[in-house]
Amino acid sequence: MSALVIGHITVRDAEQWAQYRTRVPATLAPFGAELVFRGQRGRLLAGTHAHADTVVIRFPDLASVDRWYDSPAYQALLPLRQAAADIDLVSFSE
Repeated sequence: MSALVIGHITVRDAEQWAQYRTRVPATLAPFGAELVFRGQRGRLLAGTHAHADTVVIRFPDLASVDRWYDSPAYQALLPLRQAAADIDLVSFSE
């Protein structure tokens, strides 16, 4: 079963965020992941939602998500991500 990672993002430093975004794809490739969607919130239809941006990434399975997130390559990007944005990152299985 495939899995999705959904990130809800509020960028605080656009320059650092751009650096982070250019480095993430190389960390995804070894785990068979693909970027499905990246965009900005249109209109809030119901409830509350603090973040303006969203990303959706598909993985072959939840184990691949965990291996990616825990990988040295992705972990090395965490300080940059944390300096650049506030992000809620959640994994789901389909």
